[in-house]
Amino acid sequence: MECTDQIDPAAYFDSYEDLKIHELMLKDKPRQDAYQKAILGSRALFAGKTVLDVGAGTGILSIFCAQAGASKVYAVEASNLARLARAVVEENQLQAVIEVSECKVEDFQLPDGERVDIIVSEWMGFFLLHEGMLDSVLYARDKFLKPNGLMFPDTATLFVAPCSVPSRFDQWENLSGVSMRCFGRALREQNSGNPEVLTVAPEHLLYDGHIIAWFDLMEVTAEELNCIEVKDVIVAQRTGKLQGFCIWFECSFPDDGVEQQQLSTNPTAPETHWKQTVIPLPEETCEELEERDPVAFSLSMTRNKETNRRYDLQLTLLDAEKEEHHLPCECHMTKCILMKTHLEKMQVEEQL
Repeated sequence: MECTDQIDPAAYFDSYEDLKIHELMLKDKPRQDAYQKAILGSRALFAGKTVLDVGAGTGILSIFCAQAGASKVYAVEASNLARLARAVVEENQLQAVIEVSECKVEDFQLPDGERVDIIVSEWMGFFLLHEGMLDSVLYARDKFLKPNGLMFPDTATLFVAPCSVPSRFDQWENLSGVSMRCFGRALREQNSGNPEVLTVAPEHLLYDGHIIAWFDLMEVTAEELNCIEVKDVIVAQRTGKLQGFCIWFECSFPDDGVEQQQLSTNPTAPETHWKQTVIPLPEETCEELEERDPVAFSLSMTRNKETNRRYDLQLTLLDAEKEEHHLPCECHMTKCILMKTHLEKMQVEEQL
Protein backbone atom coordinates (compact mmCIF):
# COMPACT_ATOMS: atom_id res chain seq x y z
CA MET A 1 0.00 0.00 0.00
CA GLU A 2 1.41 3.39 -0.99
CA CYS A 3 0.80 6.58 0.96
CA THR A 4 -0.49 8.79 -1.87
CA ASP A 5 -2.85 11.13 -0.02
CA GLN A 6 -1.97 14.81 0.41
CA ILE A 7 -0.19 15.17 3.76
CA ASP A 8 -0.86 18.13 6.04
CA PRO A 9 2.01 18.30 8.58
CA ALA A 10 -0.10 20.48 10.85
CA ALA A 11 -2.49 17.55 11.33
CA TYR A 12 0.30 15.42 12.76
CA PHE A 13 2.80 17.77 14.43
CA ASP A 14 2.37 20.58 16.92
CA SER A 15 5.15 22.59 15.28
CA TYR A 16 7.93 22.43 12.72
CA GLU A 17 10.34 21.81 15.63
CA ASP A 18 8.24 18.81 16.70
CA LEU A 19 8.44 17.42 13.17
CA LYS A 20 12.24 17.81 13.11
CA ILE A 21 12.57 16.11 16.52
CA HIS A 22 10.70 13.04 15.30
CA GLU A 23 12.68 13.01 12.07
CA LEU A 24 15.85 12.99 14.19
CA MET A 25 14.54 10.12 16.31
CA LEU A 26 13.55 8.04 13.28
CA LYS A 27 17.01 8.61 11.78
CA ASP A 28 18.64 7.43 15.02
CA LYS A 29 19.80 4.06 13.70
CA PRO A 30 21.27 2.66 16.96
CA ARG A 31 17.97 3.45 18.73
CA GLN A 32 15.92 1.91 15.93
CA ASP A 33 18.13 -1.13 15.57
CA ALA A 34 18.14 -1.86 19.31
CA TYR A 35 14.35 -2.01 19.48
CA GLN A 36 13.96 -3.86 16.21
CA LYS A 37 16.50 -6.53 17.17
CA ALA A 38 15.11 -6.84 20.70
CA ILE A 39 11.53 -7.30 19.47
CA LEU A 40 12.00 -9.27 16.24
CA GLY A 41 14.72 -11.31 17.89
CA SER A 42 12.22 -12.39 20.56
CA ARG A 43 9.43 -13.68 18.35
CA ALA A 44 8.77 -16.52 20.79
CA LEU A 45 7.96 -13.92 23.46
CA PHE A 46 5.64 -11.88 21.20
CA ALA A 47 3.85 -14.60 19.22
CA GLY A 48 0.11 -14.48 19.96
CA LYS A 49 0.61 -11.92 22.78
CA THR A 50 -1.14 -8.65 23.59
CA VAL A 51 1.11 -5.58 23.67
CA LEU A 52 0.74 -2.02 24.95
CA ASP A 53 2.97 0.60 23.32
CA VAL A 54 3.18 3.61 25.68
CA GLY A 55 3.93 6.90 23.95
CA ALA A 56 3.74 5.23 20.55
CA GLY A 57 4.73 8.31 18.55
CA THR A 58 4.86 7.42 14.85
CA GLY A 59 3.92 3.80 15.63
CA ILE A 60 7.13 2.14 14.48
CA LEU A 61 7.58 0.08 17.68
CA SER A 62 3.98 -1.11 17.44
CA ILE A 63 4.72 -2.28 13.89
CA PHE A 64 7.81 -4.16 15.08
CA CYS A 65 5.59 -5.92 17.64
CA ALA A 66 3.04 -6.87 14.99
CA GLN A 67 5.84 -8.15 12.74
CA ALA A 68 7.09 -10.25 15.66
CA GLY A 69 3.71 -12.01 15.81
CA ALA A 70 1.72 -10.08 18.44
CA SER A 71 -1.99 -10.78 18.09
CA LYS A 72 -3.02 -7.34 19.34
CA VAL A 73 -1.12 -4.09 19.86
CA TYR A 74 -2.61 -1.09 21.66
CA ALA A 75 -0.65 1.98 20.56
CA VAL A 76 -1.29 4.90 22.93
CA GLU A 77 -0.09 8.38 21.95
CA ALA A 78 -1.19 11.58 23.69
CA SER A 79 -0.34 14.04 20.89
CA ASN A 80 -1.83 14.37 17.44
CA LEU A 81 1.04 12.15 16.26
CA ALA A 82 -1.52 9.42 16.92
CA ARG A 83 -3.12 10.41 13.59
CA LEU A 84 0.18 9.89 11.81
CA ALA A 85 0.60 6.54 13.59
CA ARG A 86 -2.80 5.46 12.21
CA ALA A 87 -1.70 6.45 8.70
CA VAL A 88 1.58 4.52 9.11
CA VAL A 89 -0.30 1.46 10.40
CA GLU A 90 -2.67 1.58 7.42
CA GLU A 91 0.26 2.09 5.04
CA ASN A 92 1.72 -1.15 6.38
CA GLN A 93 -1.68 -2.90 6.32
CA LEU A 94 -1.61 -3.74 10.03
CA GLN A 95 -4.82 -2.05 11.18
CA ALA A 96 -6.31 -5.47 11.99
CA VAL A 97 -3.60 -5.93 14.66
CA ILE A 98 -2.70 -2.40 15.81
CA GLU A 99 -5.26 -0.12 17.44
CA VAL A 100 -4.14 3.50 17.92
CA SER A 101 -5.61 5.61 20.73
CA GLU A 102 -5.05 9.36 20.94
CA CYS A 103 -4.89 9.96 24.68
CA LYS A 104 -2.59 9.89 27.68
CA VAL A 105 -1.98 6.40 29.00
CA GLU A 106 -3.38 7.63 32.32
CA ASP A 107 -6.73 8.14 30.52
CA PHE A 108 -6.55 4.93 28.48
CA GLN A 109 -8.79 1.96 29.20
CA LEU A 110 -8.45 -1.63 28.05
CA PRO A 111 -11.67 -3.44 27.15
CA ASP A 112 -13.36 -5.40 29.97
CA GLY A 113 -10.48 -5.03 32.42
CA GLU A 114 -8.12 -6.88 30.10
CA ARG A 115 -4.38 -6.87 30.87
CA VAL A 116 -1.49 -7.08 28.42
CA ASP A 117 1.41 -9.52 28.17
CA ILE A 118 4.06 -6.97 27.20
CA ILE A 119 4.62 -3.23 27.54
CA VAL A 120 6.89 -1.59 24.98
CA SER A 121 8.01 2.01 25.22
CA GLU A 122 10.81 4.33 24.18
CA TRP A 123 10.51 6.58 27.22
CA MET A 124 14.09 7.69 27.81
CA GLY A 125 15.07 11.33 28.05
CA PHE A 126 18.41 13.06 28.29
CA PHE A 127 20.57 11.46 31.01
CA LEU A 128 17.76 8.86 31.02
CA LEU A 129 15.19 10.69 33.15
CA HIS A 130 15.21 14.36 32.07
CA GLU A 131 12.19 15.07 29.84
CA GLY A 132 11.49 11.34 29.80
CA MET A 133 8.18 9.61 30.43
CA LEU A 134 9.08 6.77 32.76
CA ASP A 135 6.36 7.75 35.24
CA SER A 136 3.70 7.06 32.61
CA VAL A 137 5.29 3.71 31.76
CA LEU A 138 5.29 2.70 35.44
CA TYR A 139 1.63 3.75 35.70
CA ALA A 140 0.84 1.53 32.71
CA ARG A 141 2.83 -1.33 34.23
CA ASP A 142 0.88 -1.19 37.50
CA LYS A 143 -2.52 -0.86 35.84
CA PHE A 144 -2.31 -2.89 32.65
CA LEU A 145 0.50 -5.48 32.79
CA LYS A 146 -0.20 -9.10 33.73
CA PRO A 147 1.64 -10.38 36.83
CA ASN A 148 4.00 -12.44 34.67
CA GLY A 149 4.24 -9.83 31.93
CA LEU A 150 7.34 -8.33 30.32
CA MET A 151 8.74 -4.81 29.92
CA PHE A 152 10.73 -3.75 26.83
CA PRO A 153 13.24 -2.53 27.99
CA ASP A 154 13.29 -4.12 31.45
CA THR A 155 16.42 -2.56 33.01
CA ALA A 156 18.16 0.81 32.84
CA THR A 157 21.57 1.87 34.15
CA LEU A 158 22.99 5.36 34.67
CA PHE A 159 26.74 5.99 34.45
CA VAL A 160 29.06 8.89 35.23
CA ALA A 161 32.75 9.52 34.51
CA PRO A 162 35.16 12.44 34.79
CA CYS A 163 36.10 13.68 31.35
CA SER A 164 37.87 16.21 29.22
CA VAL A 165 35.73 18.42 26.97
CA PRO A 166 38.18 20.01 24.54
CA SER A 167 35.41 20.91 22.08
CA ARG A 168 33.83 23.00 24.82
CA PHE A 169 36.96 24.41 26.45
CA ASP A 170 39.92 24.46 24.11
CA GLN A 171 38.48 25.88 20.88
CA TRP A 172 38.80 29.40 22.26
CA GLU A 173 42.58 29.11 22.50
CA ASN A 174 42.80 29.79 18.78
CA LEU A 175 39.70 30.81 16.83
CA SER A 176 40.64 31.56 13.21
CA GLY A 177 44.05 32.66 14.39
CA VAL A 178 42.68 34.85 17.19
CA SER A 179 43.03 34.08 20.90
CA MET A 180 39.55 34.24 22.50
CA ARG A 181 40.44 32.87 25.94
CA CYS A 182 38.62 35.69 27.77
CA PHE A 183 35.41 34.89 25.85
CA GLY A 184 35.78 31.16 26.53
CA ARG A 185 36.41 31.86 30.20
CA ALA A 186 33.26 34.01 30.44
CA LEU A 187 31.22 31.37 28.60
CA ARG A 188 32.38 28.60 30.92
CA GLU A 189 31.74 30.72 33.99
CA GLN A 190 28.21 31.37 32.77
CA ASN A 191 27.51 27.69 32.02
CA SER A 192 29.52 25.93 34.72
CA GLY A 193 27.35 23.52 36.65
CA ASN A 194 24.65 23.51 33.96
CA PRO A 195 24.32 20.23 32.03
CA GLU A 196 24.88 20.32 28.29
CA VAL A 197 24.08 17.71 25.65
CA LEU A 198 27.34 16.98 23.84
CA THR A 199 29.15 14.23 22.00
CA VAL A 200 32.09 13.06 24.10
CA ALA A 201 34.86 11.18 22.31
CA PRO A 202 35.81 7.87 23.99
CA GLU A 203 39.41 9.01 24.41
CA HIS A 204 38.22 11.99 26.45
CA LEU A 205 36.75 9.80 29.18
CA LEU A 206 39.11 9.63 32.14
CA TYR A 207 37.28 6.59 33.53
CA ASP A 208 35.31 3.83 31.83
CA GLY A 209 32.10 4.47 33.76
CA HIS A 210 30.85 4.49 37.35
CA ILE A 211 27.30 3.26 38.00
CA ILE A 212 25.08 5.95 39.53
CA ALA A 213 21.90 3.89 39.59
CA TRP A 214 20.40 0.67 38.24
CA PHE A 215 16.64 0.27 37.74
CA ASP A 216 14.62 -2.93 37.46
CA LEU A 217 11.64 -1.60 35.51
CA MET A 218 9.46 -4.42 36.82
CA GLU A 219 9.98 -3.20 40.38
CA VAL A 220 11.03 0.47 40.55
CA THR A 221 8.44 3.01 41.74
CA ALA A 222 7.92 6.62 40.68
CA GLU A 223 8.74 7.74 44.23
CA GLU A 224 12.18 6.12 43.99
CA LEU A 225 12.89 8.38 41.01
CA ASN A 226 12.32 11.62 42.94
CA CYS A 227 15.96 11.94 43.97
CA ILE A 228 19.03 9.94 42.96
CA GLU A 229 22.23 10.65 44.84
CA VAL A 230 25.75 9.29 44.72
CA LYS A 231 28.93 10.23 46.59
CA ASP A 232 32.09 8.39 45.68
CA VAL A 233 35.77 8.40 44.77
CA ILE A 234 36.71 7.47 41.20
CA VAL A 235 40.30 6.56 40.32
CA ALA A 236 41.39 7.99 36.96
CA GLN A 237 42.21 5.26 34.44
CA ARG A 238 43.98 7.55 31.99
CA THR A 239 45.78 10.88 31.83
CA GLY A 240 43.89 14.01 30.81
CA LYS A 241 42.48 17.32 31.92
CA LEU A 242 39.47 17.10 34.22
CA GLN A 243 37.03 19.58 32.64
CA GLY A 244 33.67 18.03 33.47
CA PHE A 245 31.62 14.94 34.26
CA CYS A 246 29.97 12.87 31.54
CA ILE A 247 26.65 11.07 32.14
CA TRP A 248 25.11 8.39 29.92
CA PHE A 249 22.72 5.44 30.14
CA GLU A 250 22.17 1.91 28.90
CA CYS A 251 18.93 -0.06 28.64
CA SER A 252 18.60 -3.84 28.31
CA PHE A 253 15.73 -5.88 26.91
CA PRO A 254 14.34 -9.30 27.83
CA ASP A 255 15.58 -12.14 25.67
CA ASP A 256 14.37 -15.59 24.76
CA GLY A 257 17.63 -17.20 25.81
CA VAL A 258 19.55 -16.46 22.62
CA GLU A 259 21.07 -12.97 22.87
CA GLN A 260 20.22 -10.00 25.07
CA GLN A 261 19.92 -6.72 23.20
CA GLN A 262 21.06 -3.42 24.66
CA LEU A 263 20.63 0.24 23.80
CA SER A 264 23.70 2.21 24.87
CA THR A 265 24.55 5.91 24.84
CA ASN A 266 28.10 5.20 26.06
CA PRO A 267 30.65 7.40 24.23
CA THR A 268 32.20 4.17 22.96
CA ALA A 269 28.91 3.11 21.32
CA PRO A 270 27.50 4.41 18.01
CA GLU A 271 26.12 7.92 18.51
CA THR A 272 22.42 8.36 19.28
CA HIS A 273 20.26 11.50 19.33
CA TRP A 274 20.63 11.47 23.15
CA LYS A 275 24.43 11.88 22.77
CA GLN A 276 25.86 12.35 26.31
CA THR A 277 25.17 14.87 29.05
CA VAL A 278 28.15 16.81 30.38
CA ILE A 279 28.35 18.94 33.51
CA PRO A 280 31.25 21.33 32.76
CA LEU A 281 33.43 22.52 35.64
CA PRO A 282 34.50 26.10 36.34
CA GLU A 283 37.91 26.84 34.87
CA GLU A 284 39.55 27.27 38.27
CA THR A 285 38.66 23.68 39.26
CA CYS A 286 39.95 22.09 36.05
CA GLU A 287 43.17 20.16 36.61
CA GLU A 288 45.47 17.75 34.88
CA LEU A 289 44.89 14.19 36.06
CA GLU A 290 47.41 11.40 35.96
CA GLU A 291 46.50 7.73 35.89
CA ARG A 292 45.51 6.55 39.42
CA ASP A 293 44.64 10.08 40.62
CA PRO A 294 41.52 9.96 42.86
CA VAL A 295 38.52 12.17 42.00
CA ALA A 296 35.98 12.61 44.81
CA PHE A 297 32.55 14.00 44.02
CA SER A 298 28.88 14.02 44.92
CA LEU A 299 26.08 14.10 42.36
CA SER A 300 22.34 14.47 42.85
CA MET A 301 19.51 14.24 40.31
CA THR A 302 16.33 15.74 41.76
CA ARG A 303 12.92 16.27 40.22
CA ASN A 304 12.21 19.88 39.38
CA LYS A 305 9.54 21.19 41.75
CA GLU A 306 7.67 23.02 39.00
CA THR A 307 7.97 20.52 36.14
CA ASN A 308 7.78 16.88 37.16
CA ARG A 309 9.46 15.50 34.04
CA ARG A 310 12.56 17.65 34.44
CA TYR A 311 15.50 16.99 36.71
CA ASP A 312 17.98 19.33 38.34
CA LEU A 313 21.61 18.17 38.53
CA GLN A 314 23.94 19.21 41.34
CA LEU A 315 27.62 18.25 41.16
CA THR A 316 30.15 19.00 43.90
CA LEU A 317 33.86 18.21 43.87
CA LEU A 318 35.08 16.85 47.21
CA ASP A 319 38.45 16.43 48.90
CA ALA A 320 39.72 12.96 47.99
CA GLU A 321 41.89 12.84 51.10
CA LYS A 322 38.89 13.28 53.39
CA GLU A 323 36.47 10.93 51.62
CA GLU A 324 36.24 7.18 52.16
CA HIS A 325 37.70 5.11 49.31
CA HIS A 326 36.58 1.70 48.10
CA LEU A 327 38.74 -1.16 49.31
CA PRO A 328 41.01 -2.16 47.79
CA CYS A 329 41.57 1.21 46.13
CA GLU A 330 43.84 1.53 43.09
CA CYS A 331 44.72 5.20 43.65
CA HIS A 332 48.24 6.41 44.45
CA MET A 333 47.49 7.81 47.91
CA THR A 334 49.74 6.34 50.60
CA LYS A 335 46.89 5.14 52.81
CA CYS A 336 45.33 3.22 49.89
CA ILE A 337 48.64 1.67 48.84
CA LEU A 338 49.28 0.48 52.41
CA MET A 339 45.74 -0.86 52.80
CA LYS A 340 45.91 -2.69 49.45
CA THR A 341 49.23 -4.26 50.44
CA HIS A 342 47.79 -5.31 53.79
CA LEU A 343 44.71 -6.89 52.17
CA GLU A 344 46.84 -8.75 49.63
CA LYS A 345 49.04 -10.07 52.44
CA MET A 346 46.00 -11.28 54.36
CA GLN A 347 44.68 -13.01 51.25
CA VAL A 348 47.99 -14.83 50.73
CA GLU A 349 48.04 -15.95 54.40
CA GLU A 350 44.50 -17.30 54.15
CA GLN A 351 45.50 -19.41 51.14
CA LEU A 352 48.45 -21.01 52.98
